[in-house]
Parts: sequence; C-alpha cells; structure tokens
Amino acid sequence: MEQTLIILKPDCMEKNLAGVALERLQRGGNSIVACKMMRLTDELLKEHYAHIAHLPFFPEIQNFMKSKPVLILILEGNNVIKRTRQKLGITDSSEAEAGSIRGDFGADRMRNIAHASDSVEAAQAEIKRFFKPEEITS
Repeated sequence: MEQTLIILKPDCMEKNLAGVALERLQRGGNSIVACKMMRLTDELLKEHYAHIAHLPFFPEIQNFMKSKPVLILILEGNNVIKRTRQKLGITDSSEAEAGSIRGDFGADRMRNIAHASDSVEAAQAEIKRFFKPEEITS
C-alpha cells in the first residue's frame, strides 16, 4: 500500500470544506491512517518549502500557511499519490477543471485547498516531517 501526505490548507479550513475534501479524497478505497490539526511554524514551513524558501514570494506563502490551523493527514491506498493528485486537480485552482477539488473550491495557485505529496520519495519525507511513527495506525 502506498501512502501520501495531505495538508488541508487555511483556505479549506476557513471555508469549512474539510469534510467535503476528505470525503472526496477517501473515495476509491483510500484510508486515513493518521490525522491531526496543527498550526504550522516558520521553521516547519521553511523545511517543507525548502525548494522555494529563498524566493521573494515565500513570505506570502508562509504568512498564508500560518494564518489558520491546518489539518494534516496520511492517506493510504493503491496508487494513492497519483489518484489523489488527479482528484485535487492542477495546482492553480483558477485553471483546474470543474469536478476536481481545486477546480470546485480553490481560488488561485496558493489558495488551492490542499497540498498533496507528488512522489513516493516526497511522501516519505513529508510523512516523517509531520508525524511520529507511533501516530500512524497502519
């Protein structure tokens, strides 16, 4: 079974869409094997977004991601990374197709409802970043 990390972002939480997003993400046999709500810190965000932390727009992302608590979870299922990213739609919500989570509920590239791991390697690193082994039920 493959695992992926999901972050339901501040815009998702602000719009009370966590339940809708979770319902869609669980379709097709995906199981939630870990879940918690937390406020992200500057240190955690710099680590998670290390690939863009040096860019001039990073402070805007950082402030957005700290603006409200987020819901972080691990989904498990067959081919869950690819299937989750398909359900979410492309990163820029303004261009995501109708029927996708981002296309239906997101606003733009940053306010796009959720983060999802983009590869097995990224998922493994992100899961270790946000969860202790004893917090995972699978």
